[in-house]
Amino acid sequence: MAMLSPLPVRDGVGATRLHVPMSGDWPTVGAYMIDRFFHLDPEGLLSRFDRGEIVARDGTPLARDTPLGVEEFIWYYRDPPVETRLPVEIDVIHQDDDLVVIDKPHFLPTIPGGKFLQNSALIRLRNLLGNDELAPIHRLDRATAGVLMFSARPATRGPYQLLFETRQVQKVYEAVSARPADWEAARFPLVYRNHIVKLRNELKVQVDDEREPNAETLIEVLGADERVVHTLLRPHSGKMHQLRVHLAALGLGILNDPFYPELRGERPDDFDHPMQLLARELHFIDPLSGAPRVFSTTRTLQEAPVSGA
Repeated sequence: MAMLSPLPVRDGVGATRLHVPMSGDWPTVGAYMIDRFFHLDPEGLLSRFDRGEIVARDGTPLARDTPLGVEEFIWYYRDPPVETRLPVEIDVIHQDDDLVVIDKPHFLPTIPGGKFLQNSALIRLRNLLGNDELAPIHRLDRATAGVLMFSARPATRGPYQLLFETRQVQKVYEAVSARPADWEAARFPLVYRNHIVKLRNELKVQVDDEREPNAETLIEVLGADERVVHTLLRPHSGKMHQLRVHLAALGLGILNDPFYPELRGERPDDFDHPMQLLARELHFIDPLSGAPRVFSTTRTLQEAPVSGA
């Protein structure tokens, strides 16, 4: 069973739990933390003990000279990164006692990570609604916009998470790709399958053609013109970067995709040219009420052709 934090959520962000060795070469918990977080100013770290910001499981503040072995787990708040607010906004499209559904913009990550903390959909939504119990039920890539669903309370979170785990949610996406020279509309609709592997410390996923497929997408064409192809995507599985990989494999790499087919070097966000991938709809039978539910984006892809051709 998960340990509950003795510290409340602050500015939408929960405290961090740290496992502390019960024995070792450090005389105190503070000495262990100085060694563990060697990149931080030692005195600045110890001053956090003095301010009562590092606590035990029962919420009792620890002192800088608390002996090692007294507490196995401690909690503290991470120093937040310096962030400039991203010039994008979330739109709440549904809210009830159990679910909150938003229209996530491009460039906003689903959850905190790296240099993004307040600039994440989760933290922005917690602060906007004043609900620290919000948690994402699934995720979208930072570069992808569209429908994103959150659990509003732990009591009913499990049944909704199970829907995604057992593939009982129908997901529909749109994408816009540069039209290839050998474009053949007659190939579509088609189902594309391959085996996708995510390796540690690799930004891109790998494709293993020797293994049985574990990723499957139904791809239909919504329209095309002399510049681009507009597709509708229905993933049967939910592997990392699946839609981006599948379209790139078909010669339809998504416009402004920084990863596929070629990994571009790190560049500043170009807010005028977002990746042209949109989570359009979620369909499922509500596990609590038994009623069918559909949530749809109000966003569009700016590079989509005006009319089908």
